[in-house]
Formats: sequence, structure tokens, C-alpha cells
Amino acid sequence: MSTPQRRLSIAAASAVGLLLLSACTTGPGSAPAPTSTTSSSEQRLEKVRPDLPEGRVIGVGTVLDAGGEVQLCMGAIMESYPPQCTGVPVDDWSWDGVEGSESSGETTWGAYAVYATFDGERLANTDPPIMLALFDPIAPADPMNGVDGTTPNEDLSRIQDDISARLGDEALTVHTDRGYVWLGVVWDDGTIQDAADAEYGDGVVVVTSALREID
Repeated sequence: MSTPQRRLSIAAASAVGLLLLSACTTGPGSAPAPTSTTSSSEQRLEKVRPDLPEGRVIGVGTVLDAGGEVQLCMGAIMESYPPQCTGVPVDDWSWDGVEGSESSGETTWGAYAVYATFDGERLANTDPPIMLALFDPIAPADPMNGVDGTTPNEDLSRIQDDISARLGDEALTVHTDRGYVWLGVVWDDGTIQDAADAEYGDGVVVVTSALREID
């Protein structure tokens, strides 16, 4: 091999070696390699939209009626009097025959299990609600089957902050526990869970749906 050809071969080999090193290693203090495998912005956590439930769903929380605007709050409730919250609007609601409510001014509220249909934006009440004091739900199965996660706490905190910033009010709850980030949403059929797995890796974020199909 001539000298110019040998120099060209050495340069090419060096370039390939540097590319492999940069792909396989990170220096001290550098950010970890991204875990996202999404190929489109439409597949990102804040962009995906689950398919709608075909039948009735049940949701548990505080029904808040402020001047005729009724909503089911399944996340945080402000400890004011009357209480305040941001929930899912509920159509076809009536307090007739419903016990367990409390009123102050133009606001009426109470804690109930609500049966409804869901169109992605609003609930339509279909059955008499059940007071939570009388409601005996079946305990949901542990989605992780009792196995704790292995993601470092600092990574969990970073992911929790990232999800909170991106989803805003669409996240009912975001917290860390047992080595996972737990994300509570109004409704998921597995689509949001798949998006979380694609972005952060399997076994890092656990998505729970507040609404549950019953038909």
C-alpha cells in the first residue's frame, strides 16, 4: 500500500473509532444518553391521545357543582370552603335523591363514585352515583407485581419534573415511590404508558388511569 493510501486508511479508522467511543461512553458529569426511541413529535408523551372507551366508565372523586357547572375532580382538591379543584366536566348531573352532599352559597359538592360515558373531554352521567362512604371498590392490581424499580432517585426526580412541566393539568398526580415515577391521568388505554416507555425506558414510569372501563 502506498503512503497516501495508508494515511487515508488510518484516518478513516480513527474517525470510526471516535464515533464508536462517543456512542458508547459519556464523560464524568455528562448527561446520560437519551432513552427516547420515538420517531415523531406526535408520539411524545404530551401529544399522544388514547382511544376512547367504548362503554361506561367509573370514576371516583369529588363532584363539585359551582353555579350549575358540574365537574368530577379526581386529583388534588384545594382545602378551602367551599373546596376548589380542576376536574372533568360532567353532563346530565342531578342532585335529586343524591345523599352525602354539602352546600355553601352556589356551590354543592360531595365524594362519589360516578358512572358515565367519556368522550375525551367530558363525562355524561349514566347512573345514580354512589357515596364513597358506601362504595366498596375492588382493589386494583399492582401494575408492577410487587417488584420495586431500579432507577436512581436523582433520575426519578428529573423525570418527575420533566413530566410535570410538559403535561401540566393533564397530569392528575405525579410522584415517585418504590423506584418508579407514578403518573396519574384521567384516561389511558395503554397509549400513554407506551409513550412513557418509549421516552424513558421500560419500568421507569407507571401510568395509572383514574377512569376505569366497566362495560
